[in-house]
Amino acid sequence: MFPVKLSSPRLGMREFEPGDVDPLLAIYGDPLVAEHMSFEPRDRDQVAGIVDRAMKAARRPERNEYSLAGVLPGGELVAHLRLAVDIGHPLQSSGQIGFAFRADQWGRGLGGHGIQLLLRLGFEHLGLHRIWGARSPVNERSARVMAQEGMVEEGTIRGHLKLAGGWRDSVVHSILRPEWDGHDEE
Repeated sequence: MFPVKLSSPRLGMREFEPGDVDPLLAIYGDPLVAEHMSFEPRDRDQVAGIVDRAMKAARRPERNEYSLAGVLPGGELVAHLRLAVDIGHPLQSSGQIGFAFRADQWGRGLGGHGIQLLLRLGFEHLGLHRIWGARSPVNERSARVMAQEGMVEEGTIRGHLKLAGGWRDSVVHSILRPEWDGHDEE
């Protein structure tokens, strides 16, 4: 599917463009945002690479990664929204989501809109059966927003990620297509 362009009343989701490097740097370069991510804060060159890889992946005939810009109704980029289709097994029909919002947008209800857009992409447009996401055990905001969008906490993957400070667990949340079909959207 190219180009991806979906929206909710408060957030849009679109393909990355070359001019998105600095707005994405405001997210991934912020230590506050990176605190719960699987990496240290990124520099401008690293973020430019993320945008470049996202634009290249978007045009692949067999696309399995959807790395997308989350934008406010006026077009301002405030989030990175990602859905990666699991391709390890031909009958898997699942995908993993991830999302990161600029810190000044936290607590405004946009996370739920971002998840709704990713679920629409996965279930309605890609025909997936299961969508899951993983979070840091101390990221209670992500836990709340995933629960509000119908995602069920499945459990903890112990020692999942090696970060600068050592090994970190991840908590997995998921939702199945039949569970989502009855979910009300704002």
